[in-house]
Amino acid sequence: MERITVETRPIEGQKPGTSGLRKKTRTFIQPRYLENFVQSIWNAIGGVQGKSLVLGGDGRYFNDRAAQVILRMAAAGGAAKVIVGQGGLLSTPAASHLVRSRGADGGVILSASHNPGGPDADFGVKYNTANGGPAPEEVTERIFRATREISEYHIVEAQDIDLSTPGARQLAGMRIEVVDPVADYQALMETLFDFDAIRGLFRGGFTMRFDAMHAVTGPYARAILEGALDAPAGSVVNAIPSPDFGGGHPDPNPIWARPLLDLMMGAQAPDFGAASDGDGDRNMIVGRGVYVTPSDSLAVLAANAHLAPGYAAGLKGVARSMSTSRAVDRVAEKLRIDCYETPTGWKFFGNLLDAGRVTLCGEESAGTGSDHVREKDGLWAVLLWLNILAVKRQPVQRILDDHWAAFGRNYYSRHDYEALDPVVAGDMLDALRARLPDLPGQDVDGLRIESADEFAYDDPVDGSRAQGQGIRIGLAGDARIVFRLSGTGTEGATLRIYLERFEPGTGALHRDPGAALAPIGAVAESLSGIRARTGRESPDVVT
Repeated sequence: MERITVETRPIEGQKPGTSGLRKKTRTFIQPRYLENFVQSIWNAIGGVQGKSLVLGGDGRYFNDRAAQVILRMAAAGGAAKVIVGQGGLLSTPAASHLVRSRGADGGVILSASHNPGGPDADFGVKYNTANGGPAPEEVTERIFRATREISEYHIVEAQDIDLSTPGARQLAGMRIEVVDPVADYQALMETLFDFDAIRGLFRGGFTMRFDAMHAVTGPYARAILEGALDAPAGSVVNAIPSPDFGGGHPDPNPIWARPLLDLMMGAQAPDFGAASDGDGDRNMIVGRGVYVTPSDSLAVLAANAHLAPGYAAGLKGVARSMSTSRAVDRVAEKLRIDCYETPTGWKFFGNLLDAGRVTLCGEESAGTGSDHVREKDGLWAVLLWLNILAVKRQPVQRILDDHWAAFGRNYYSRHDYEALDPVVAGDMLDALRARLPDLPGQDVDGLRIESADEFAYDDPVDGSRAQGQGIRIGLAGDARIVFRLSGTGTEGATLRIYLERFEPGTGALHRDPGAALAPIGAVAESLSGIRARTGRESPDVVT
C-alpha cells in the first residue's frame, strides 16, 4: 500500500453551510471534489496524525464510495484509528454519541440530512468536533479557507476495506473498527427511558406506526421498537435504507410523509405515529387524528420530560432557534428555568449544552434533542414521547389539549419558497431590511407592527456574535413574522417565512392553523411582495 500525493487546485463553492457541505451528488463525484474537501478538513484541524475519528452516513447514493475514499485519506494522514458503522451506516445522533463515548477527536458524517438521495439528487459531508457536535463557525471558516488554498491531497492506494461485518481491520498502519451502528446508541437510550414502562404500554395493546422513510433509522427503530420494546411486528415500515430513499423525499413533515399522516387521520389509525429523516436527526409526531408541530412537540417534551428517568431531576434550561415558535418559552417560564433563543443550526446549541446551561433544545424544522448527544435526535424524541404516553396513559390529543389549556397555544406555520433565483430572493430581503427602522408603529392590513429588526446572537458562553440571522417583525396581539434564507438547499435559494400567533389557554384552541394565521400571512405578503417579485402564487411547502 503506497501513500501518494496528488496535485490539485481549489474548487469554487466548497463553503460549508449550517450542516456541512451539501451539493448535488454529481458535483461530489467529480474528480478531486470529495478529495479536496476532505483534505481541507484535515488541513483546517491541524491534520489527523495520531487522531481517532468516527465515520458513517445515512446510506444515500455515493455513501459507500465516499467512505472508502475517506478511510484511505485518513490512513494517508496518519490517523491512528477510524470507528466506522457497519456498511458505512451511522445515524447522525449515533455518530455524535460514538465520538463522545469513545473519546474520538472528531467525526465525518456523510449525509444531506432530509434532502433526497440518488445520482441526480443530493450528497453532503459534515465534520463534527470532539464534543460530538457540528463544527462551529470558526472551524467551518478555517475549512473554507483551506479549500481556497489547497494544492495537494494525500491518499493511500489500496483495495476497498470490508465494512460488511463488525470487527477490526488494518489499513497502512491505521486501525479500522467496524461497529454495529445500533448497539451503542440503544444502550444509551436504555439509560434515559423506562423501557419496562414502554414495553408494558405495547403489551397492553398500544399500537404505533413508525415510518423510517427508507432511511438510516430503519435498523435502529426495528431493533429498539420491535426488538427491545415489543412493539408488534410491522410497526416499523420502510425500514431498509435505500440509496435513493425508495425514490422518496426523506423529510418527516406532512408533505413528504403523507402516507403516514393519511393513516393517522383515518378510521384505522393506530394510537401513535412517527417518522424520521434521511440521517435520523429529525422527527415527526402524529397522534390519532392530530398532527403535532415540531414547536409544540418541543414544548410538550419540556413540560413532561421529568416523567422519563433520564430527566427526572428536572431540566437545567431549554433552547430554541429564533424561528421556532415561542411555545417552549412559556414552559420555561412556568418551570423557572432559562430559555435561550439562538440562530438556526444545531451548532449554536453546542456551547449551551457543553456549559450545562440547557438540557433540551429544538428547532421548528423537526429537530429535537437533549444533552445526551450534540445533535438533534429523531428516535430519541419518539422514545421520550412513548415514555410520556406510557406514564400518562392518555391519547396524544388529550396531552395537547391539557398543554394548551395550561400554557396557551402558539399557532404556527412555515412557508417554504424553494429554488428561487438567489439574486431575486436577496434583493427582496434587502428591500425589507432597508425598511426596518420605519416599520414600528405602522398598520399593515389592519395589524399594528410593534417591532422590526434583524436577529443577532451573542453567545453567552464564549462571547461570539452571529449576525444577519433572520428578519423579525413583531405584531400586536403577540404575533410575529420571520423571514429567513435557508442554508440547507443545494439548488437556488430557499426563502422561509414563519408565521406565529399566540392564543391564551382560555381562548379558541382548536382553530385551523391556516385560518388562524391568515391575517399574519397577509401582512407577510404585503411587506415582502413575494408574489410580484418571484411570480410564485403560493409556497412550495407549508408545514
